[in-house]
Amino acid sequence: MTLLRTVLLTTMGALALASCGESKTDPAKEQTAIAKVAPPAGKSWSQVVSFAPDGGAIMGNPDAPIKLHEYGAFTCSHCARFAQESNEELKRDFVDTGRVSYKLTPFMLHPIDAISGAIVKCTGPDRFFPLADATFIEHEAFIAGAQKPQPGIEAAMQLPPAQRFVALAKGWGIDQFYQQRGVPAATIQQCLSKVENVAAIEKGTNEGVEKYQITGTPTFVINGQVAEGITTWSALRDRLRTMGAR
Repeated sequence: MTLLRTVLLTTMGALALASCGESKTDPAKEQTAIAKVAPPAGKSWSQVVSFAPDGGAIMGNPDAPIKLHEYGAFTCSHCARFAQESNEELKRDFVDTGRVSYKLTPFMLHPIDAISGAIVKCTGPDRFFPLADATFIEHEAFIAGAQKPQPGIEAAMQLPPAQRFVALAKGWGIDQFYQQRGVPAATIQQCLSKVENVAAIEKGTNEGVEKYQITGTPTFVINGQVAEGITTWSALRDRLRTMGAR
């Protein structure tokens, strides 16, 4: 199903390629502690950010021995809870030590995820994580507009693609959320007028589903393997420590 077709569906669960919060089990054995790695001069590792080909962003030491990859949907409450619990500790105790790199690929459960993911990415690597954090940590404010959409959503669905996503962002209050956090209105309009920016989020989602058989968000991949059963910060923190990030 292409993005231009799926955006015609408006219920929050209609686009769920995966669900929010499923889990299994996956034990791990304790490994030798990994030495810290010094960051580049004048920076911390959490300030080193680059974009990946799949549309996600990578924070930290590119040569970190532990590579953590999250597929997270901005509309997912479990993803929001993870960010709320992990935010400072993940950066301070794991990424900034150079032992762990952290990659976030925005995942699409709903058109809102594609629109917000596009906006966050369009602001560039330096602002990607601050805005992603704000979206998750202030989840109730972010999702409020979708829960009480403005009139005109159905009409917006009928617009040409280059106008459709701009109108949907207004109808769901997404544009206002990001404008209030420093993203210029012109940047949002320019970003969403280019359909490829929105389609890129769907592409990253589909690639993740195909490669890792993702069935729930958040899904964490560590060194190329899905960390099954781990959806909370406490469980992931224990896993990273077990792997030597301690």
